Amino acid sequence: MMELTIGWLYPNLMSTYGDRGNVICLQRRCQWRGIQAKILPLDRQTDAEQFKQVDIIVGGGAQDRQQEIVMRDLKGEKAKALKAKIETGTPGVFTCGSPQLLGHYYEPALGQKIEGLGLLDLVSKHPGIDAKRCIGNVVFEITASPLAEDLKTSLGTQPLVIGFENHGGRTYLNNVAALGKVIKGYGNNGEDGTEGAFYRNAIATYSHGPLLPKNPFLADWLIKTSLQQKYQQEISLTKLEDNLAVAARKAMLQRLDLSNINATI
Repeated sequence: MMELTIGWLYPNLMSTYGDRGNVICLQRRCQWRGIQAKILPLDRQTDAEQFKQVDIIVGGGAQDRQQEIVMRDLKGEKAKALKAKIETGTPGVFTCGSPQLLGHYYEPALGQKIEGLGLLDLVSKHPGIDAKRCIGNVVFEITASPLAEDLKTSLGTQPLVIGFENHGGRTYLNNVAALGKVIKGYGNNGEDGTEGAFYRNAIATYSHGPLLPKNPFLADWLIKTSLQQKYQQEISLTKLEDNLAVAARKAMLQRLDLSNINATI
């Protein structure tokens, strides 16, 4: 039996927007295929050696205070281990506060700048306590390579992500690929039409919802990629029945007047 270890970054501090659903989705889609999936919390009690054991990394959102606590802990050997995992291609999905932590820094509306790991070439800034938050449904087309090409090959159509965003900070990309192009919503900053970032096999996004149950093809890409990384062989996943997810996606696109888009449902 194949096995995967899902590393869940700081579950008690960074699960503000229901992003535990991403962990549950990955675990269930593994189990339905006969793949054993173990969940390993990566928190303040975890040492650097345990970071090295994970096959998929999941990071969620947090408030500014919780992000500060995480960054005080995620230093030294732990930071080096996390960076090494991502640099060597370990797949991961990072939502909201997690991409901000992976960038160079985050400037909150109040308080001091929070230094990030500098793994993703991006910065995040809050425009001020009086600024309008970026809240609402978000739809974007995946454009990052090779993720977009991989998904088009497996799906046969354009991969379209549906999610929900709720963030005060604005993210600005430098020398890192955007995950996608915004069709509906704000995305990274509401200005340049980009959403998220993609580096090695790491998916960074502001899309909550949570992301993976709404977009199960992303969960399957993470599972397949992690299995190929771990076992060094080509993997073909058993197709699952996703009728409920398909119906929900159709309903949301209709609600947003996007039902005519030629993309993956």
